[in-house]
Amino acid sequence: QVQLVESGGGLVQAGGSLRLSCAASGITFSPRRMGWYRQAPGKQRELVAIRSSSGSTNYADSVKGRFAISGDNAKKTVDLQMNNLNPEDTAVYYCYLYRYDLFVQGRDYWGQGTQVTVSS
Repeated sequence: QVQLVESGGGLVQAGGSLRLSCAASGITFSPRRMGWYRQAPGKQRELVAIRSSSGSTNYADSVKGRFAISGDNAKKTVDLQMNNLNPEDTAVYYCYLYRYDLFVQGRDYWGQGTQVTVSS
């Protein structure tokens, strides 16, 4: 059974930093993409940053220059370094994994989410 285990959320003051980590377990395939989404109260879930197995990355405009995604394909991990946080970054952050291979053409997996709260 696929599990995505997140860690690193918490409370931080505006201008501070946090690092989120996610490790996938129970999988026998190589993820096509891994990344992070977030959902603030009353808002839709949105992409924060994503990393493909080739190493290419994509970021939401709101976090460019402040957040950095990294990962290890072999270990099936993905991290998100978040710097210069502001209250608008407050949300539940979800680890995301996308499978696309010979056996499964497109399936999403989600972690349980970790709360990030930025105080002003």
